[in-house]
Parts: sequence; structure tokens; C-alpha cells
Amino acid sequence: MQLVVARIGRAHGIKGEVTVEVRTDEPELRLGPGAVLHTDPASAGPLTIEAGRVHSGRLLLRFEGVKDRNAAEALRNTLLIADVDPDELPEEEDEYYDHQLVDLDVVLADGTAIGVISEISHLPSQDLFIVERPDGTELMIPFVSEIVTEIDLENQRAVIAPPPGLIDDSEAVVASAREEEAGAEAGEAEAGVEAEAGNRAAEQGSDEDENPDAGKDAS
Repeated sequence: MQLVVARIGRAHGIKGEVTVEVRTDEPELRLGPGAVLHTDPASAGPLTIEAGRVHSGRLLLRFEGVKDRNAAEALRNTLLIADVDPDELPEEEDEYYDHQLVDLDVVLADGTAIGVISEISHLPSQDLFIVERPDGTELMIPFVSEIVTEIDLENQRAVIAPPPGLIDDSEAVVASAREEEAGAEAGEAEAGVEAEAGNRAAEQGSDEDENPDAGKDAS
């Protein structure tokens, strides 16, 4: 089985290094020195990784035979593809390979169908499910335990508990309206307190005008 594990970005420096957009949870395994990768387009490969390092939070790779910036830049936007045993599973219990998640049905806890996972997007901060809905639109669902509550490979589904607005924009509008209403009520209460304090200060000032000697020491 072949899986896309990275996409080559721009050249870095003058010695043939390239930045890569990682698309695997196991870059140390799939993108380590000595790994031989197929490519898309096929004419760009196969490529053998000679060395790799992390620079400013980005993975940099150097391939055998790619010795200068021009050769590295020619590989830009090339997809790197690894051969993976379809029966291979991650070592950690709660980890999954992309091919295990793609095509899972996405449902709510009550069974309501939301869509089908079409792609996994690996971002620096978190992974996202790209979910295709029945009407052809797409949703991006963060792959975090607070939202994705269950991955059921046996029944080929992912159960989610979406916060307001993630699935239906109207829910976000309602939530926003509630927040605005609560804010307005808090503002009115604060204004009332300030008004009452102002009234008390005015009354005190009036008393002092009527009794100019009040509060003065007797001479």
C-alpha cells in the first residue's frame, strides 16, 4: 500500500536541502535517512533521503544526487510516497495511520450522519479531518479528544461531539447572540451601579451646600 507522507516545499540554502510539509505522524520512520520514496510526478523519483534536520520548526531534507539549489527547487510541490504494509498499526493505542481514517463515516453520538473523511491535514498545532458532506461541501474538524470522542474502526465510523458553530453556522450565531446579551446585561448592571454612586455623591454635595460649616472644626 502506498501513502503520501510529505510534500516538498521550497529550496533551503544552496546545498540541495528542501523544506517539506509532513503528512505522516511518524516522520522519523517514514522520512529518516536511507528511506527510499516514490514520487508524484513519478518522473521526479524515486528519491533516497540522505539527511534530515529540523530548522525553525520545519523539517529539512536532502536527497541523494540533489546537490544544489536549482536541483532542489526543481522538486518543489513533489509528493513523497512510502510503501506501507496495510496491516501495520501504530505503536500507540490511540494513534492511527491516515489510511485507517480516510473514508470513515463521521456521525454524532445519536447516529446523525455528518459526512465522510476525505483527507487528513497535518498542521503544526494539530491534525484536521477534512470531511465531505452529502451536499458536496467540506468541513474541517480538529482531531482532538474533546471533539472526536470515538474512532470505531470495526464499524468504520468516527463519533464527534462538535461545539456550537462547527457543523451549523446558525448555532454560532445563537451562541454569539447569547454572549452579546449577557454582555449587555452586565454593562447595564455596571451602569446602574455607577449611576447610583453618582446620585449619592450628588446628594452629599447638596447637603454640604446647605450646611457649609458641616465637617469643619469649631474655632
